[in-house]
This record gives sequence, C-alpha cells and structure tokens, in this order.
Amino acid sequence: MAKFTFNLPDIGEGIAEAEIVAWHVKVGDQISEDQPLADMMTDKATVEMESPVAGVVTRLAGEAGDVIAIGSMLVEIETATDVSDFSPAADAKAEEPSAVATVEDEVPQAPEPEVVAAPPAVEKPQETSVSGHRPAVTASPAVRARAKDLGVDLTDVKAAGGHVRHADLDAYLNYGSGQGYRPAHSSAKRDDEVIKVIGMRRRIADNMAASKRHIPHFTYVEEIDVTAIEAMRADLNDNRGTKPKLTLLPMLIVAICKTIPQFPMLNARFDDEAGVVTRHGSVHLGMATQTQAGLMVPVIRDAQDKNIWQLASEISRLADAARNGTAKSEELSGSTLTVTSLGPLGGIATTPVINRPEVAIIGPNKIVERPMFVGENIEARKLMNLSISCDHRVVDGWDAASYVQALKKLIEKPVLLFAD
Repeated sequence: MAKFTFNLPDIGEGIAEAEIVAWHVKVGDQISEDQPLADMMTDKATVEMESPVAGVVTRLAGEAGDVIAIGSMLVEIETATDVSDFSPAADAKAEEPSAVATVEDEVPQAPEPEVVAAPPAVEKPQETSVSGHRPAVTASPAVRARAKDLGVDLTDVKAAGGHVRHADLDAYLNYGSGQGYRPAHSSAKRDDEVIKVIGMRRRIADNMAASKRHIPHFTYVEEIDVTAIEAMRADLNDNRGTKPKLTLLPMLIVAICKTIPQFPMLNARFDDEAGVVTRHGSVHLGMATQTQAGLMVPVIRDAQDKNIWQLASEISRLADAARNGTAKSEELSGSTLTVTSLGPLGGIATTPVINRPEVAIIGPNKIVERPMFVGENIEARKLMNLSISCDHRVVDGWDAASYVQALKKLIEKPVLLFAD
C-alpha cells in the first residue's frame, strides 16, 4: 500500500484558490477510481473533483467553506495503485459539472424573504411500492446533506413532482414530521438552526455587498399602462402557430433595445479601478433567474438583433439551462445590462441591486387592474410599475427618468415596437 496525495489541480486560468463547497467522501471511506471527492468553487465556476486512484481516504484538507490554494493537498488516499506514474500536473482529474455558475454576473436583487409554501393541513401516509419499498426520492446533494445533518428521512418530505428542494424541507421542519403536518397556526417551538454561508450563497453575499459598497445606487419608478401591449400579446399568442408562447418580457426587451441607442450611458460597464466606462454597442442582456443553487444571470447575446419570437425562445432556453444546471460558463457572463423580475410573486415596486460592473438594472413589477381616467371616462386598465436602479457615478437621474419615459411611450403604444 502507498500514500497518494491528491493535490488541488489548476482548474482555470488565473485561479489561485478554490472554496470547498461540499465533500462527497469522509476519512475511512473506501473509494473507487473516478469517484467524486469534492465540489470546489472558484470565482468563475464550480468544479467536481474526482479521484484518479482507488483506495481508502485517510485525510481531508478541511471543512466545507474552507478555501485552499491551487497545488495544495486536498485528499490523502492509501492505495494499492502504483502512484509513481502520477506527476504533480497529472495527479488529479477535474471535470466541469453540469451546474456551472459564474460569480461576476450573479449579483442578486435586494434581499428577499424566503417564501415557504403552506402545506396541506393533513398529510396522508406515503404509499409504498408493490415490493414494499418506499419510493425513491430525488434531491440535490446539498439538500441530502442538510437532511442528513438534521436527521430527516427525505421519503417523509412532501415535494411537488417528487424532487425535494430546500423549501420543501423547510416546510417539513416548520409544520411537522412523520405524524403528518401540523396546522399553520401551530406555535410549537423549534430549535435554532445554524447554517454556514458557503458556496454560491457566499459568492452572492460577497457580490451583493461589493455592489452596495462601491456603487451609489438610486432607483426611479414609473407607472406604465400595459393594457394595449397585453392585448397585443394575447392576439399574437392566439395566432402564434408553432412559435413559443409570449410573455411580456420579450416585448419589454424589444422596447429596451430600441431605446438604448438614445441612452448609451445605461448599456455600459464601469471599471472603477481603471476609471474607465465602456459603452457597449450591442445589448448583451442579463436575465436574473432563480435556481436551486441561487440567483444566476444567463445572458441573451445581441438582444437588439432578435425579434420577439427569437427572444421568447432564448429566454426559455437559458432559464431552463440555468435551472437544470446545463448552462455553459459563457452563457452566464458578459452581460451589459440586466433585467430582473419577481415573476408570479409580483410586488408594487422594487429597488434592485446593480449587477456590478454594469451601471443599470431594470425591474418590471406586478401587473394590476385598476380604474383610471381615460379622457373624461373611467376605465379598467392594466397597470405596471417599472423600476430602474442606476450607478449615480455614471448615470444622472435625468437620464434614468428620460429613459424610462421613452420605454413608457413604446410600451403604451406597442405598434411602435415594430416600426423602423
């Protein structure tokens, strides 16, 4: 038997260190060649490390959340494999996982309260299969690890579609256990829960803090009558044939791109260390998307060149890729302007945090139907508030307000969206 030291390999150009996000092994485990050892996060991606040898784990570098340098010991393995052929450059194999998350472009909106769906008052006992075994449960490694730490059997947790998420686990912990869910009015005391902030959540926290620390934000909100554009959207959907179903977002993106040439200071990135603002000719639109791993920002490249149907397809494709972990690194970086929305959660108004180093972020809010004066008559109209947060070092309040007024004109007269 020989001792084999698995050193953290060079997993990206210019990367000096990586954070341990999760361990897949522990000391004493018998492992096989190519077995996953740990998930490591850099400032560009999360990478799954695999063992190049079979053997027994004898030492680990640290705990989840620790940061270690490239080239330093990650795992020590006692192995019968001849390790003389392993050079320092080849003693580890790193494989990009399906879930790749950039950090630079993942600055989220203002902190949101965690929303936990209220479960039914009474939960029926979970059915078993014909063989008598309980059905298999799908869940991410993070959810499984958390459930194990809490001593929770995931087969007891109710989950829509059978895939257990953190919110499902929270609901189970809040409202009951194996005896069925307790009613929402229950006031049973729960122990405090200490959660280490690591991985994607720590990156998001760091980027949000950096954005607020470096950027003097200001937010402007305007009310927009979306009655006409919603009617146009309904007509387009009724006659779309095999085209994708339209939401308001593709039409809003068309309006954003048509007005940007008049306001180039908004489609820009600010390198505050160099003191240089780059105004981009193309609109690479970031689209804030909530995923199990946290808030990601997939990017619609050259959004100004796409029509509403192409935008609808790209929005769907990128959102699905971000949520199921197949988004490529280049699809999660390089945005020049970002749109963020709470979707079905709505909200009267938002003050979104800028996706640094961009200088502006646009937030459409909930559509509500209210009576309003149209000439001398009172009519039911569909209204939506539109928020924009800007970097006051680069964008003046007058520019932000003027830009939103230009958007308002296009949205309230949507035929202009399709005019040259």
